[in-house]
Amino acid sequence: MPASPTPLPFKPAELTVVLPTYNEKANVPLIVEKLDAALAGIAWEAVFVDDNSPDGTADVAKEIARRDPRIRCIRRVGRRGLSGACVEGMLASSAPFVAVMDADLQHDESLLPRMLNLLRADEADLVVASRFVEGGTVGDGLSATRAWGSGVANSLARVLLGVELSDPMSGFFAIRRDKVDAVAPKLSSQGFKIMLDIAASAKGALRVKELPFVFRERLHGESKLDTLVTLEYLGLLVSKLTRDIVSVRFLMFGLVGASGVVVHLASLRAALVALPFGQAQLFATVVAMTWNFFLNNQLTYRDRRLKGFAAVKGLLSFYLVCSVGVVANVGVADWIYGMDTSWWLAGTAGAAMGAVWNYAASSVLTWRKG
Repeated sequence: MPASPTPLPFKPAELTVVLPTYNEKANVPLIVEKLDAALAGIAWEAVFVDDNSPDGTADVAKEIARRDPRIRCIRRVGRRGLSGACVEGMLASSAPFVAVMDADLQHDESLLPRMLNLLRADEADLVVASRFVEGGTVGDGLSATRAWGSGVANSLARVLLGVELSDPMSGFFAIRRDKVDAVAPKLSSQGFKIMLDIAASAKGALRVKELPFVFRERLHGESKLDTLVTLEYLGLLVSKLTRDIVSVRFLMFGLVGASGVVVHLASLRAALVALPFGQAQLFATVVAMTWNFFLNNQLTYRDRRLKGFAAVKGLLSFYLVCSVGVVANVGVADWIYGMDTSWWLAGTAGAAMGAVWNYAASSVLTWRKG
């Protein structure tokens, strides 16, 4: 008979709190203290999922983990994004329940026991902390502009995706882990609003409860919300509307490509003053390719962003992999221009010819995963 395993000296976690971080070094010790106080008497653990913060956030979390076995840290290198970090953290849990909240102290950790109790009692599969039910408020945590933008985003989610939540943009929620495991293959690793993605991907199968909370003011660090996040959110809406046929990344690439068409046509019109059409089209193509590379590097592939010499190599590889598209671009445009003197029609048709090739080739070669 094999010997019985030695009993563990501690209880397994009932609740995993996932905290995605980027440059939150000063906040990590504070949120651990707050969780310790709020979750007294509960078997819990915290998983910090850090996107390789340059300020040493992961080092601080790991130093605390050396003294406190309830703390873990996943350091992600070569990939970025809040949704992806949340998914990795939730899937790393073996607890029956998981919660997601920010590490910037703007979410009220004292709400976690109430969220857990609703899940324990099997009254809900998903419990959302809402700023917009009675008793909840954005407080001083959002500027007037961001509060207005959040309200518009909430309305779009309800109207377009049919997500019946007062605050579908909330980043503070708790959920049964088996529900996360079931819906995980449908979730996007890009974007900023993982809870909305979960609710939309579940297609109404989750029993949802909402609890009011007050959104607090940030003490340290900087907000991760920016224009790119807004575009990613719109991309998520389109992705879910098309049942994930159109990915967020492809949509972002398409938006960049659309702006590149404008740059292409403007460059072509300017070049036609001094050059014959064929040469002007080639010039405009190179200008648009350069524009597309740098904008894609900042927007579409922000999680694989190339910097320094790597960006120079990336630009050269982008030129190389798109060379086939350039040949088709110039040839088709020149052919159409020969039949119809509409320079804009010929230029647009030529630019469209290389679009699919450019996306496929650049994803694999220029911004390949490390």
